[in-house]
Amino acid sequence: MTTTSTQHHDEDIAPELAELHLEDRPDGPGAAMMISAGLGIFVLGFLTVLAEASAGAKTWLQKWEWGQGVGALAGKTTLASLAYVVALIVLWVIWRAKDVNLKMAFCVGLALGILGAIGTYPTFFQKFAS
Repeated sequence: MTTTSTQHHDEDIAPELAELHLEDRPDGPGAAMMISAGLGIFVLGFLTVLAEASAGAKTWLQKWEWGQGVGALAGKTTLASLAYVVALIVLWVIWRAKDVNLKMAFCVGLALGILGAIGTYPTFFQKFAS
């Protein structure tokens, strides 16, 4: 991911923005959100497949339910949420004042999200049943 610390000018890309006199802000925080969201979805899909493929992993994920009665789902969603938050914090700190390639960040986040979503479909994860 290409990062720069120099200011960019959106008016150069979209001249109609010039008349709005908007403050120029870095793209890094937006990119951090896109990639971390994709990563959170990917972790959810990965853990769904892992719980189906491994009895040990399913048992470990069930320990995260804290008496809620939802089984391994609690562990999957808790860990996916943690992955999202940790990735967001790390990327936000690194990119908070930088301009990054938003198209690349979008593509990475989208690819991770699609892979994660595929992992949550029963017709897919049931193929890994142990």
